[in-house]
Amino acid sequence: MPDKPLPGSAADWLRRAQSDLALASIALPRGVLYNELCFHAQQSVEKSIKAVLVHYGIEFSKVHNIDYLITRLPSQVSAPPEAEEIVSLTSYAVMFRYPGDYEDVTEEEYQWAIQLARVVYAWAEQTIGSSQPSQETD
Repeated sequence: MPDKPLPGSAADWLRRAQSDLALASIALPRGVLYNELCFHAQQSVEKSIKAVLVHYGIEFSKVHNIDYLITRLPSQVSAPPEAEEIVSLTSYAVMFRYPGDYEDVTEEEYQWAIQLARVVYAWAEQTIGSSQPSQETD
């Protein structure tokens, strides 16, 4: 088993993004709403982008807003694929996790969210792996 990454490092953020992606990818357990799995897809996207920001030494506010996080990316880093689409996953961070006056997430919406999460996680892995690391900070 590999050593646990330094807390708050890019590798630690990416490890947590991978964990959320694994949770989002499980078969829908009985009694669980797609809303909950979409929350984990959103969290994977958020943590993947934060891993890239940490890798480049970019500070960011503790928010769940994917659009904000994308705007913090350094100029030498291309935005994640489907950047305009992943911004809409922000709503899964809070709104869809609590009862409200909205329709539950459908299986089709879930499949779309999980696909976006996989693409962004792969983008983050590649971005971090193909660049020179900066001094990582918490």
